[in-house]
Amino acid sequence: MPAHKSKKILAALRKLYPEARCGLDYGSPFELLIATILSAQCTDKRVNLVTPALFRRAKGPEQILKLGEKGLVSFIKTCGLYQAKAKNILATCQKLVQEYSGQVPDSLEALTELPGVGRKTANVVLSNAFDTPAIAVDTHVFRVSRRLGLARGKNPHQVELELQKAIPQKDWSEAHHLLIAHGRGLCSARSPQCEACPLNSECHYFQSERRSGASSTSGRAGRNPKGERSSGDRRR
Repeated sequence: MPAHKSKKILAALRKLYPEARCGLDYGSPFELLIATILSAQCTDKRVNLVTPALFRRAKGPEQILKLGEKGLVSFIKTCGLYQAKAKNILATCQKLVQEYSGQVPDSLEALTELPGVGRKTANVVLSNAFDTPAIAVDTHVFRVSRRLGLARGKNPHQVELELQKAIPQKDWSEAHHLLIAHGRGLCSARSPQCEACPLNSECHYFQSERRSGASSTSGRAGRNPKGERSSGDRRR
């Protein structure tokens, strides 16, 4: 994608979502790591309701470990998939204590070696907690970037690499927040508000839908409800 097009897209998104930022509440890299693990298949809003009580009780990995699985589950059970998340969080805390003196590492390689931490979670932590340029590709970023033509990849990792090429490195973290905001706003998965979107002229999805709609309308114009040719189409 030409650099000027990606800049145009980001400029429009900045106007639409001037306050786009990380949707998770946190006070330290560790809190963000745990909150991001909890956010899998769960809304940020729900996670933000759960974590204050948890972090008042346990601010670091040592305190989480003292809770044990049963104690941890009592705090996170409304987040969904809580049993798997509890096991991963406890295993991650154990690794942090044993290998990193209780601190969260600040490299992609080290973060993705933690149980339950993939590239998306690692990139969220890097970009927000450590101010390291990174693009975390969640379901919103994946969908919106493909619709706008910023990427064509068929999986999150491919899309991440394509976005890194399409967007200046200094804008990676901001782009992540803007694309999420757009995915939660006008560019929803179902019934996106394409007509109201200032980017519809740049949007591959909108242009494709409009062409297919026009083609469908044209195809129906020459046929009656039974699918037969109308009298005007019959050869004389």
